Amino acid sequence: MATYPTSGQLLVVIDPVARRTDGESVRIAKDVLGAGAAVKVCLPEDPEEFARALARRGSRRPVVIGDDRALLRAVTVLHRRRELAGCALSAVPVGGAVSLARSLGVPDSPVAAARAVLDGAERRLDLLVDDSDGVVLGALRIPPLVARDVAAGATAVGQGPGPGTGPGRDWLRTCQSLVRTLVARPARPAADAGPAAPARLRVEVDGVTVVDLDQPVEAVSVAPGDSGRAEVEVRPLSGPGAEASPLLARGRTVTVSGADFHYRADATVSGPVRTRTWRVREAAWGLVVPVDGAGGAAGKAAG
Repeated sequence: MATYPTSGQLLVVIDPVARRTDGESVRIAKDVLGAGAAVKVCLPEDPEEFARALARRGSRRPVVIGDDRALLRAVTVLHRRRELAGCALSAVPVGGAVSLARSLGVPDSPVAAARAVLDGAERRLDLLVDDSDGVVLGALRIPPLVARDVAAGATAVGQGPGPGTGPGRDWLRTCQSLVRTLVARPARPAADAGPAAPARLRVEVDGVTVVDLDQPVEAVSVAPGDSGRAEVEVRPLSGPGAEASPLLARGRTVTVSGADFHYRADATVSGPVRTRTWRVREAAWGLVVPVDGAGGAAGKAAG
């Protein structure tokens, strides 16, 4: 555990979503950081500028002001540049979705989080890395909790606007919107908002099959544990009036395969994929948290 002096140099990267949604919290965090350290502020407008700012940080410690997606994006950038081992990341949660940062030990309050940046300690945390070089900081769930999560959260971290956007399309979209209001829509099936259908998946932990395709499952969850091992929980589909006991396993490598499936990892929904393997990287990344909460942060991240 490394404790940082208040006189260090900081690169403060402020996510554009945080600037739009809660400018006052951003201002407060900047004031606290600027009062305790030499600060260089970057205001990226898109994921590419965000990545370039981190790549050009030099000897400055990176601080991300933003929501869980911004934190995940920063870890992803540093991982793909193979710079996580020598970098302690700090975060000030600002935005709508900050439960991931909170679970990792970062304070909710902009003032408390900024003070932790200045006076906190680095905790080394395990990381899940998949076979497409994606990362998971907290936990992943297969399938998402409800079917509509896929539509609501399928945008990948760092993905920009979709095709067909821009000023030239505004008039067309206005006309389409007007037409939709004049045409009766068919009722949406109730299943669209209900629980996701049971899945048939093969789950293997360190090469040992935990559940196979002949056993439908309600949910699978995987989270970084401790000592370089992931915690895996599989919930088999229970029969009427019965509740099946969850299947638990721990290991360094987790492979899930079967029919096309989506999965929610941290703040995003990914897929569909037919197979995905996650490997645990022990103590792969560092997060600065309050000194009095440093011991609990690792435990929260593990479970």
